[in-house]
Amino acid sequence: MKILKFGGTSVANAQNIKRVLDIVSNKAKQDKLIVVVSAFSQVTNLLELASEKAASNDETYKEIVADIEKKHLDAIKELIPISEQSGSLSNIKRITNHLETLLDGCFLLGELSNRTSDTILSFGELLSSYIIAEALKQNLTNSSYKDSRELIKTNNSFGKAAVNFAITNQLITDFYKSSESQVIVMPGFIASALDGINTTLGRGGSDYTAAIMAGALDATDLEIWTDVNGMYTANPKIVKQAQPIASISYQEAMELSHFGAKVLFPPTIQPVLRKNIPIHIKNTFEPEAEGTFISNNSLSNGSPVKGISHIEHITLITLEGPGMIGVSGSSKRLFEVLSHENINVIFITQASSEHSICIGILNSDAQAAEEAINKAFHIEILQHKIDPCIVEKNLCIIALVGENMKNHQGLSGKMFSTLGKNNVNIRAIAQGASERNISAVINERDVKKALNTLHERFFEDNTKQLNLFVMGVGNVGEKFIEQISQQNKFLKDNLKINLRVIALSNSRKMHFDDDGINLKVWQSALDNGEAADKEAFISKVKALNLRNSIFVDITANESVSRTYEHFLKQNIAVVTCNKIACSSAYDNYKNLKNLSRKYNAPFLFETNVGAGLPIIDTVKNLVASGDKVNKIQAVLSGSLNFIFNNFDQNHSFHNVVKEAGIQGFTEPDPKIDLSGIDVARKILILIRESGYKMEIEEIANESFLPVACMETANNEDFFKSLIEHASHFEGILAEANEKESRLKFVAQFEDGKASVGLQFIPKDHPFYNLEGKDNIVLFYTDRYVDQPLLIKGAGAGAAVTASGIFADVIRIGNV
Repeated sequence: MKILKFGGTSVANAQNIKRVLDIVSNKAKQDKLIVVVSAFSQVTNLLELASEKAASNDETYKEIVADIEKKHLDAIKELIPISEQSGSLSNIKRITNHLETLLDGCFLLGELSNRTSDTILSFGELLSSYIIAEALKQNLTNSSYKDSRELIKTNNSFGKAAVNFAITNQLITDFYKSSESQVIVMPGFIASALDGINTTLGRGGSDYTAAIMAGALDATDLEIWTDVNGMYTANPKIVKQAQPIASISYQEAMELSHFGAKVLFPPTIQPVLRKNIPIHIKNTFEPEAEGTFISNNSLSNGSPVKGISHIEHITLITLEGPGMIGVSGSSKRLFEVLSHENINVIFITQASSEHSICIGILNSDAQAAEEAINKAFHIEILQHKIDPCIVEKNLCIIALVGENMKNHQGLSGKMFSTLGKNNVNIRAIAQGASERNISAVINERDVKKALNTLHERFFEDNTKQLNLFVMGVGNVGEKFIEQISQQNKFLKDNLKINLRVIALSNSRKMHFDDDGINLKVWQSALDNGEAADKEAFISKVKALNLRNSIFVDITANESVSRTYEHFLKQNIAVVTCNKIACSSAYDNYKNLKNLSRKYNAPFLFETNVGAGLPIIDTVKNLVASGDKVNKIQAVLSGSLNFIFNNFDQNHSFHNVVKEAGIQGFTEPDPKIDLSGIDVARKILILIRESGYKMEIEEIANESFLPVACMETANNEDFFKSLIEHASHFEGILAEANEKESRLKFVAQFEDGKASVGLQFIPKDHPFYNLEGKDNIVLFYTDRYVDQPLLIKGAGAGAAVTASGIFADVIRIGNV
């Protein structure tokens, strides 16, 4: 025979109950069944609310009773033919009238005892089981109903009564021997004390009812039917990538259910474990799905970790002091105090020095625990032998669970290093000698990040999800998004990197999507987004608190560059092509680098110099290997190189600058390029990355632009000034031709001095044949003395810059 239990969502309404009836009817063809049912979905919560309102003299409890009655009457009308409804409808009204009478009593007395609460809460299962039993009789005549209160006997601990198994098992076996029904329907959750008073088995106790029946009758199987495909590797509401666990041991299931896997009520396993009766968790809405099989044997899924679970709303209480060292009985006194207050201890850890004991309890018990502990140790506290207990609220316990974890070394290290890389602070750690469970206490705000990070590490074939927050979607930004869309599958398949763009922002609009923006329609999503707000953008990124978060700045905006500090302090990596931060005051530059190290948040800016060329990375490697940069010569502006390579007798300076802007080689304000400030920033960054301290003001900027051009207020006036001063530029070109040289805007550093300016480059110089928008850098170092280290290639353009930003993002993914 089999025991089937159906949860609240499985019997939420008539439509769902029809699914249940189909499942029961099919299984009844092969086996005798006992069907245990929960209350309709949310009804127990409504009963609890109604009782609270009644006890507080709030007459709206009558409206709640009316809603409960209507819900059940509607179900009967849909499940039972009209000709046979009257008796069932009358019985429902009789039951709900009894319920209302009890609530009237609570209202008149203005109180709600635990005993009365148990009786009121029992009505949910009484109503649902009666309706399902009546509906089942329509197709299965050899079925019956049995009130589980007549079979399951408990003590008088209302709210979560303890079962008297000796009496209960005898009552169940005697009843079953006398029953000839193929299917017996019973209410879950409810029981009765030896004196007949209603008791309950705790919220979720319908699972327990089914397990008690299975254990007493030596059932072949216990099937728990719910609304998910079994136990998952993590909570699928928090971890979208979580997968059902096909097979799991009793012990693993107990650990996971204790740590918040709500699909199974923790005590359920105990009655069947002794009899080695397997539990099969199935989905009412996908009955063909495999589900989770719980038994003594656990099939390996390739990972020693079977699941990751958590308990929210935890308070950590620490009792410490020198007066505990070597003093026997301190732990006993602490736990006796908590026991007297009926406070359940969920988590325990103690320092080997005996200086402190740390326990985890529910937030709701924190105040009572604090007062009781301080009172019990009052004398020691007055004598300064023990400190008043330390209370830390709003925490969460996360746990790795797996029977085979004890056979694998380094799992704790992997767990804690994975959390550490995402700046998840661990407040306490506990691991039993069985090594079946590794638990850690963390801040509740970090739970989503922690669970997803650990799941990624242990269950997703080491696929690393990167969550991008992109500010700036102009020419470069568009190319960057296009490249992500194009390469996403390749990155997943070959580099095990899953890129998701969570947010986009331009100067007008911003758009967030926690599940990742669809890059095929990102423009329309952004156009329909909310008004752009830099502060709101930062706040939303922080609030989401996603693992492996990366802020990508594709602007040239100074105010945006000032936000990096906020991101780095939150363990959010920063990737930027914006040169302003790294060329700002030296102290700010060093602060950002230090914050990156302190908070383990990468700060990458390869595209600050040379767009997609590996110039900064090369400097870092030289310095890291012990080399010293003594001299730098470089053409660092792809836009200026393009301009001077195309400026000749046939093309005016004005027209060439215009064309450079059209092709995306210059900044939106071309004066930034032509003034030399952009090149000055680039050489400054190289100097600083080479290990030297320098400010932008120390770089000599020999401008070739007339003062009138520099003093223009907008782009229109600037381009007019280029036409007005055409003769000035033609004169420079003529001098270069006369000297048989080419014009190059050169940056150089030597002997602690730096400069940028236009130079006449002779034919025998490495810069002479630099074509198009290319950049070139010569590094003279202790190792590269006679022949410098040379890096050359395209140094401007939206696609090239975007690829450099992309490369920085991938670097973070490979860390």
